[in-house]
Amino acid sequence: MKTKMKFTILGILLLAVTSCEGQDSTEEEIKMDLINTDFPEAKQEVMETFGAIAQSIKDGDMDKLISFHAYGPKFTEFKNGERRNGSLANEEHERSVFGAVTEVVKFEADDLKIAVYGEVANLTFHSNFQLKFGEEMVYVFDQITLLFVNTPEGWKMVHEHHSPLKLKPL
Repeated sequence: MKTKMKFTILGILLLAVTSCEGQDSTEEEIKMDLINTDFPEAKQEVMETFGAIAQSIKDGDMDKLISFHAYGPKFTEFKNGERRNGSLANEEHERSVFGAVTEVVKFEADDLKIAVYGEVANLTFHSNFQLKFGEEMVYVFDQITLLFVNTPEGWKMVHEHHSPLKLKPL
């Protein structure tokens, strides 16, 4: 009887250990899938969101532009070599700068790349923007990263990073 009980316990332990090992490899496979899977439908959705962001700037629709942001305590932005700022500073900047644009002459995103990691995506590009503020033309050549999270309302920006691009487009 004692031998039978020992084999039963040993069998249960062996089954438990085998089950745990399977879970570890499944978790690792999931992590690798997030890195290696292309997520083409999500990439298309992010691209459409980026197109709508560009259109809102061209249309001068600041409320629409702001609606693509997921403002809150986690939102961050880097720009102009300054310290990180958050939701309030970003919204104020977006409204004051893009709200003052009188004409979008050029709005190109060179070397655009979208990388999706499940419900998170980053979009990187080199900006080649020509924006008019009255009669003044401003050229924006930056390296830009936009970090998006998929929400029930669609893909929303939770981080922006803008750095000057050393090499200007031709």
